[in-house]
Amino acid sequence: MKATGIVRKIDDLGRVVIPKEIRRTLRIRETDPLEIFTDRDGQIILKKYSPIGELGSFARDYAESLASASGHIVCIADRDQIISVAGGSKKEFLDKGTSEALDKMINLRNPFSASKNDSFFVSILENDDEPSYSHQFIAPIISEGDVIGSVILLSPDTKMGDLENKLAICAANFLGRQMEN
Repeated sequence: MKATGIVRKIDDLGRVVIPKEIRRTLRIRETDPLEIFTDRDGQIILKKYSPIGELGSFARDYAESLASASGHIVCIADRDQIISVAGGSKKEFLDKGTSEALDKMINLRNPFSASKNDSFFVSILENDDEPSYSHQFIAPIISEGDVIGSVILLSPDTKMGDLENKLAICAANFLGRQMEN
């Protein structure tokens, strides 16, 4: 654990303010859920909660099926990182932070397709200036009215068609509904 030197008091309602600098660094937004852990030493640990991360092996199996059906790299991401990868290099994508540009695009709540030459092509990973893919299709995962992640299809050489678009949209809708149950 890293000390920040910041001290906050608990108010009358039992609340503690997380400083803006820490929220910005850790990409914690106003409505983000936080998971609370305690240990035997009396420490309280707050961790961003990832509903998509709860799907674990299910998301991995689902990504494998999509990659097999589409022939493309498939990533399933929450709002902060790639949760599962299939059809491509896990080392390149798995558990890597997603870009702010991706977050902005999925917040528009519309699926989109782009090629590297398009103005709305986004880097999937943060600090990825030279992506290994040239074509992408991204479908936001929406659960209970909130954008909680995305299904991402990537290809180094093949442009996405209607089949890939429908597969990704169907997968995003299915995962969103799974989170509601």
